[in-house]
Amino acid sequence: MLAVDNAGRSREAGTGDAGVTRLGVEVMHLARTAVLVAGALIIARPAVAQTIAEHPLGLSEALRIAASERPELVAAEAQIRASAQRPAIVGALDDPMVSASIDHKPFGMSGMDWSVTVEQRFPLGSLRRNRRQSALAEIERFRAEADDRELAVALETISAFVMLQQRRRSADVLRERLELARAIVAAANARYSGGTGEQADVLRAEVEVSRLEAQLQASSGQVRAAEAMLNASLGRQVDSAVPALRPPVLDRPVPTLAAIQARLPSLPRLAAGRAEIARAEADVRVMRNMSTPMLTVRTGPAYTMSEGYGAMAMVGVSVPIWGSRLRAGVREAEEMRRMAEADLQAMTRMAEGEAAQALNELEAVSALQRSLRDEIIPRARFAIEPALAGYAAGRLPLVSVVEALQTLWSVEMELIEADMQVGLAWARLGRAIGSFEMITL
Repeated sequence: MLAVDNAGRSREAGTGDAGVTRLGVEVMHLARTAVLVAGALIIARPAVAQTIAEHPLGLSEALRIAASERPELVAAEAQIRASAQRPAIVGALDDPMVSASIDHKPFGMSGMDWSVTVEQRFPLGSLRRNRRQSALAEIERFRAEADDRELAVALETISAFVMLQQRRRSADVLRERLELARAIVAAANARYSGGTGEQADVLRAEVEVSRLEAQLQASSGQVRAAEAMLNASLGRQVDSAVPALRPPVLDRPVPTLAAIQARLPSLPRLAAGRAEIARAEADVRVMRNMSTPMLTVRTGPAYTMSEGYGAMAMVGVSVPIWGSRLRAGVREAEEMRRMAEADLQAMTRMAEGEAAQALNELEAVSALQRSLRDEIIPRARFAIEPALAGYAAGRLPLVSVVEALQTLWSVEMELIEADMQVGLAWARLGRAIGSFEMITL
């Protein structure tokens, strides 16, 4: 057989002084075994490493925690409950006026005429009903805005969830890289000690180990940062412990644009726009009712020195004579209604655009993910075994093995990044259509 000396010259191995020593043979066997075992670990291990815990945190559970713990959602519920009192406030009559008066007091004699009256104003027409309708429409708007805020919180939670999952997976891959790099260092040292390798190979492998150690140390800080962000999105203390994450099922068919557009009318922000139009229409009717007279009724006991005790009553009607002011109020309310209608049209068009954009981005990153998973990574794996075997047999330098490993590790990190981008794309699509049921199973 052929062995390679330090000068790169091949020589025929024999049993005499020209052959390798028994120690050299044993060292070569050790190096070959270490490298081939490392290669077997690379080829046999799954492409995606997961952190396994006894009770992993799922995405659906994370969304439930965020929905119950985020203060902004609690504030939105309080706003709805507060606005629910507004119809009773705006639909009630004005407070009655109780007044006492001295109607006549003679200067030269005792006694006086007096009266005590209760005055109540009654708006004619449907002013109170329209005010209640305006308040009810505002409640619906607050509810829709609360639903939209909940969608925004869910998007933040999902983004933080998949970000933490990606960084933990990256850290796991770095640990596996480090173990394999150390195995290659051991193999390079064995070859160098046996006189069949070069010191440069050992130094090159040690550089790779140092680089991976630095990356792993940096990744620990990135994982802690992602954990803090996920805790914040869940409404928890940022330094709380985060269990292992159960990955959502993202490898599912991408919906069609027609199916996406069919769900857009139920979007909370569009429901809020429709509620705002209803409120503006009720406000228009309120302003038109302002030209309706106001009925005033006043009654109560009275006393006169000449006639004694009795009762008094008065009925009055307001005269809305300032037509310019009333017409200006109606025009203002009508313009506010037109503004609400235009806002709804703009929101509808923007929602359609966001949904189409999210769908196209999902299709793009899903195609990249499938290509990495099904084509690129298997080919990168196939290149590892020949490189390792060639290095163990002395036919290839260490740099060939390192380059093959770096190519595999690079595409594995690209796959982890692509998985994260797919998760984010599904989340943005769910935000665009108002539902995350496609990724929270």
